[in-house]
Amino acid sequence: MTDTASETRAAGTEGASERSTREKVRILWGYARPHKAVIAVALVLGAIGTAAELATPLVTKAVLDGLEMSASLRTPITILGVLLVAGSAVALIQGIMLGTLAERIILAARTGLVSHLLRARVPEVTARPPGELVTRVTSDTLLIREATTSSIVNFVNGILGLVGAIVLMAYLDAVLLGVTVAVLILVGISVVALMPRLSRAQQEAQEHVGALGGRLEGVIRALRTVKSARAESRETDRIGGHAEASARSGIRAVKLENISWTITGAGVNLAVMMLLGVGAWRVSTGAITVSTLVAFLLYVFQLMGPVMLLTMSLTSLQSGLAAAARISDVEEMELEVDDDGARHPGADGGPAGGAPGAEAPVLRLRDVTFRYPEASAAALDGVSLDVPRRGHTAIVGPSGAGKTTIMSLLLRFLHPTQGGIELDGRPYREWTTAEIRSRIAYVEQDTPIVPGTLRENIAYASPEATDEQVRAAVDVLRLTERVAAMPDGLDTEVTSSNLSGGERQRVAVARALVARPEILLLDEATAQLDGLTEAALAGAIGEVARTGTVITIAHRLSTVVDADQIVLLEHGRVRGIGRHAELLESDELYRELVAALRLDASAARPDEDERVPALP
Repeated sequence: MTDTASETRAAGTEGASERSTREKVRILWGYARPHKAVIAVALVLGAIGTAAELATPLVTKAVLDGLEMSASLRTPITILGVLLVAGSAVALIQGIMLGTLAERIILAARTGLVSHLLRARVPEVTARPPGELVTRVTSDTLLIREATTSSIVNFVNGILGLVGAIVLMAYLDAVLLGVTVAVLILVGISVVALMPRLSRAQQEAQEHVGALGGRLEGVIRALRTVKSARAESRETDRIGGHAEASARSGIRAVKLENISWTITGAGVNLAVMMLLGVGAWRVSTGAITVSTLVAFLLYVFQLMGPVMLLTMSLTSLQSGLAAAARISDVEEMELEVDDDGARHPGADGGPAGGAPGAEAPVLRLRDVTFRYPEASAAALDGVSLDVPRRGHTAIVGPSGAGKTTIMSLLLRFLHPTQGGIELDGRPYREWTTAEIRSRIAYVEQDTPIVPGTLRENIAYASPEATDEQVRAAVDVLRLTERVAAMPDGLDTEVTSSNLSGGERQRVAVARALVARPEILLLDEATAQLDGLTEAALAGAIGEVARTGTVITIAHRLSTVVDADQIVLLEHGRVRGIGRHAELLESDELYRELVAALRLDASAARPDEDERVPALP
């Protein structure tokens, strides 16, 4: 992980930790707000269920009074039965509603996060470990489920039950109520004091889970390197360290949760014991009847439910607040947006691109400067460059010269700090990002495989591609025998682990060729290719260059010696532009690059007889 990535992740974690409780509540409520009508119905059902529970002790008192006076018990017992059935039915409906709502909230949160991640600016996403981002989408969203549904309803129900019970207890006997309230106040103060510590512990646990996911994802991606370096034990210890840290925070949270529940339960039991003593004394003095004491005690027992609901709601809410803060860090990633002046090039009624002449450059960089955040020097410093509409432009230079930065700027992953880029003679700001990328095919250096079949990978940029076009690209990149050996041919599921580096690279190039782009960007596209396949790729590049633009970055100069234009970069500046023979004669750095690679200085174009299969 780079220092920048570490700093970004640390900043994100710090941001989540420093958010105020009010801000976290606002974030959490944002997930529940679209479903407030359903939550309102659930609250009404909860209020009905709570009312049924509150009525039960009073009906029980009526039963006891009826026994004392030998009155008929049919009516109060019937009422008890109705209350039992109604309460059970309401609880069932409410449970189904809340469970369904919880899943919908998770679905909305996950799809929203995924959409945001895929539309965020590339530097924003790549600065964080992928595994940590996956954890926020999968694990953190689970924590907001209870906090945005059951916790809200349970909290309101708990308040209603608590207030209703206290009102009815006051109706029964004010003295006994005073004893109960005194105990509840002590319990409430103790529980609320634990909440900030509980919130911190739960947030720390989730942060360590995210770090664990990020480390594990990276280690699995580099599993061959890990094994060859005999680093299994070291990585196990490092990942285990994150797991242990998460467990420590989780155990601390569990302890605090159970302490709060124990305090609550002990407080209710203490209230019962005190009420038995005071109540017995009140009955002996004739201040209250036995039925009143029994009904009062039933309300005290009922208080256990609302108080526990409130306690559990608060603890669940703390988890949800911590998760909401972490999720919000992802949602605050800056999205890719077009410039305010972006519009379709042909929107004014003229032809798209202003109908440039055949010889006009398709791309033009004008005094482009770009500096990465926190970098001491500019990655590009005043680069000006014309890219012909047809032909092969190769960009070479030492590592760190700014080659890949130019690619990122052309694809609008990055925006120039100064200067500008033009496409078909129009500034980039007049084009939407989608319009720019629709004209470009890009083969990145890491050549990742997208989860899916081989056919889906090759046709990824052109889903409408025909089987003939896909197979033609397979033939050009010498993948025909490999495809034939696969269990399901082109429909075989592929991953980065069951394709070699060279095969992944060929799949990536085939994907670009199927797209039939106007502009083809190749970032070190031949690094892992054998000589025969490299020769085939050179032929394919030549075919594309006859009708469009090819821009190649390579450290293996054997792939660019036949380029129509070679741009030599050094320290973010254009050092020289020319053909291979011209630069070899005029530029010492170019000669050093050639000598370092032991390249034959007299390298020539491939024989005209060396043909490659043509793309349909």
